[in-house]
Amino acid sequence: MKQSTIIDDGVGTLDKDRNFVTALGRGLELLRVFGAGEEYLGNAELSRRTGIPRPTVSRLTYTLTLLGYLQHDQHLEKYRLGAGVLALGYRYLANMGIRDIARPHLQRFADATDCNVSLGNADRTSMMYLETCHGSGPLIMRLEVGSRLPMATTAIGRAWLCGISVERRQQVLDELKKLHGDDWPLIEANINKSLTEYEHHGFCLSEGDWQKEVSAVALPLVLEGGAEVMAINCGGSGLRLTHEVLVENLGPRLVEVAERIRREFEPARMPS
Repeated sequence: MKQSTIIDDGVGTLDKDRNFVTALGRGLELLRVFGAGEEYLGNAELSRRTGIPRPTVSRLTYTLTLLGYLQHDQHLEKYRLGAGVLALGYRYLANMGIRDIARPHLQRFADATDCNVSLGNADRTSMMYLETCHGSGPLIMRLEVGSRLPMATTAIGRAWLCGISVERRQQVLDELKKLHGDDWPLIEANINKSLTEYEHHGFCLSEGDWQKEVSAVALPLVLEGGAEVMAINCGGSGLRLTHEVLVENLGPRLVEVAERIRREFEPARMPS
């Protein structure tokens, strides 16, 4: 899959914006390319993935290391994410009151359904779990906070698309089309199906679209009159979570969970 970047060898669209600080953008772009299971990356690989010239990458990694956002292994001559990135992430999560409000509701639903129930938000063309709760039953996978899922093929990603404005959705769909290439016609059809499901039921489904053995139901969590849009999902084994179970049981119950979270969150955000 092609690595998504905002910089293209120093001549990307954003580089032409006079208010855009290219060096800062490139530095942040380097931090983004460290994926799960890829602890160490060298300057050559960082340059290849971002399209940033290698001499520039070398200066950026040196600077980010001094600032604590990268750690350098002299033996491997490679870098990994530093504690500074973790600190930023924790500060972001700590400032999101929605997590504290949502967590008990998500956990109760996870316990009642023996499913994985999560709150997520979009990061470009992916979804990132901000909170996740597990039931006690057998689960196919136990994803944790910070886990990233593809937007276009998961229930939580499609739910987020259902909750945003038409204009913003079209912008994201254009990016997804570029990302998925020849696979896009089928993916687009499934996204349109999810939009129809959300219109009819208030939630949408993914039945083996992301992982063959996984089924899930999800819906957008629209907060502050649409100023913030997140999504909540409930997923598990497709053998257990049949289409009937998703549509007639879990979906309607998840709608109630989201409404309880929304009702509790909105007064907490009102000025005293």
